[in-house]
Amino acid sequence: MIKKGFLGAVSAALLLSGWAHGEAPASPARRTTALGVVIGNDDAASRGTYSWKGIPYAKPPVGELRWKAPADATPWTSPRLTQQFGSACASLGRLYGPGFNNRYDATIGASLDKFVGSEDCLYLNIWRPATAAKNLPVIVFVHGGSNITGYTADPLYDGAALAKTANAVVVTVNYRLGLLGFFRSPHLKTGDPRDDSGNFALLDIIQSLQFINRNIASFGGDPGRVALMGESAGAVNVYALMTSPLVVKANPPLVHRVLPLSGGISRASDLPPGAFPVLHPASAFETQANAMLMHLLIADSLATDAASAQTYVASRKPEEIASYLRGKSADAVLATVLKLRPAGMGGSNPVPDGHVLPESPIEAIKAGRHLKVPVLAGNTRDEGKLFPGLLALAPALGGVSGRLLTDAQAFEVHFSYDPDAAPAAKLEQWIPEAYLPMTKAGTGFNARMETLNSYWFKPLRDNVLGALKSQQGNVWYYSFEWDQEPAPFNEIFGAAHAFDLPFVFGNFGPQLWANFMFTKANETGRVALADAMMRSIGAFARTGDPNDAALGVTWPPWPKTLVFDATPTAKAIRVP
Repeated sequence: MIKKGFLGAVSAALLLSGWAHGEAPASPARRTTALGVVIGNDDAASRGTYSWKGIPYAKPPVGELRWKAPADATPWTSPRLTQQFGSACASLGRLYGPGFNNRYDATIGASLDKFVGSEDCLYLNIWRPATAAKNLPVIVFVHGGSNITGYTADPLYDGAALAKTANAVVVTVNYRLGLLGFFRSPHLKTGDPRDDSGNFALLDIIQSLQFINRNIASFGGDPGRVALMGESAGAVNVYALMTSPLVVKANPPLVHRVLPLSGGISRASDLPPGAFPVLHPASAFETQANAMLMHLLIADSLATDAASAQTYVASRKPEEIASYLRGKSADAVLATVLKLRPAGMGGSNPVPDGHVLPESPIEAIKAGRHLKVPVLAGNTRDEGKLFPGLLALAPALGGVSGRLLTDAQAFEVHFSYDPDAAPAAKLEQWIPEAYLPMTKAGTGFNARMETLNSYWFKPLRDNVLGALKSQQGNVWYYSFEWDQEPAPFNEIFGAAHAFDLPFVFGNFGPQLWANFMFTKANETGRVALADAMMRSIGAFARTGDPNDAALGVTWPPWPKTLVFDATPTAKAIRVP
């Protein structure tokens, strides 16, 4: 008698080889790309989708490929299992994950400011409805995380619900982060303007779009209807690519609609005095790179201070310094961020180098030198409530942090919090007395957060949407205002930054803020709101217009605003 285990092994081998009884298997999870065959997950019975995870779209950017434009991935000859997410890109752990296991789990609390992820991380993931439909619109998502953290394995970004509800192919993309993703060092100059730009993360995303253009038809997607969506830093990158000559002049076109959520692309000179810019001069990134090199040389006892570090560098050939930098571990590179932070040089963002990104993206838009495609932008009403620590930046904002808990403490509380039980948290445990009562005019927490928004998200929004509107009429904008969290989190967070994402993806399961947000009491209304939002995004990806019957109202173009909201029991979408 033949054992069942043997039969199972034979069946698996036949599936991988692609043949059984002389015929190709009918598995819908088997697809052919230009690089080779991939075999994903058939989740038709449980989720109504098929998915492929961890598809490489470029070679690992390691060794000599570190701090260079991405190279085409190496083809494979045997069918490749693509059923698990690729590693998160190397970063320092933050509250938003991942933990040490490339997923949302308890290790996030222990990974803060520790090395997580891997440099071998240029992978993308695909979901599609479990149907035979072809030429579906494609939604490509670029995650946020201040361009220093984030990962596509975050359960928040699971694309199954969006793919099914929007009737679209959904793709999520990893890209290099922090000093590995944005790094402009004079010692790495090669004469190749892409390598010399410092915009490796943007080039990664472009590389993924080229992969999608060549291969998405094999997954039922239409390469002529690609909607590029990003949130927070992801939106910054979407705006950057919208003005990048490499994308604007791409033939065939790589992007046909854009959905930048909670982002901007302005320099300080584009904004009112005191407003927070996104872009800094290319020279600032060279200063950052030189400071990083100095710290590495001192750590290796090759220098004792800035002056001796400069002397050491001057005595070496550029290729020697380049080899030194590429020889350092990713952990050592990122560890210098902790030393750069006190000097305000620990962040990362696109570099206005003049080749990959214009020196002034806003001026490029005003001159019509941008991707003239439909735009669907959005913000949350209470963006700043996710960043209460920023109130300490200036007396006009309050002068002290608006959060009493550390990130480690906040993670410990939320990871095991029961939102359906009696409230186990109080405002006074989270918000400093200086900002209480919350509703006090001028100095209360809500007023201070409104001031923060007036310096940050609102001027960024008005600047870029105003520039776009001067060139095209097909611009739509939403304000996400759902704040039905259980007390006291409805006040602490309200409609905070990124709180629209669970609705955009239809995912209310385990994720960073889920235990503070979602209850049985607010389930009916939030599910209805999420359904309408996903259908509207699907309509936009399909036609370039977000209007859909599920909204219940007509969505007029910017400067009009559509408000996404819900009561505990019903969606409450409106145009003010």
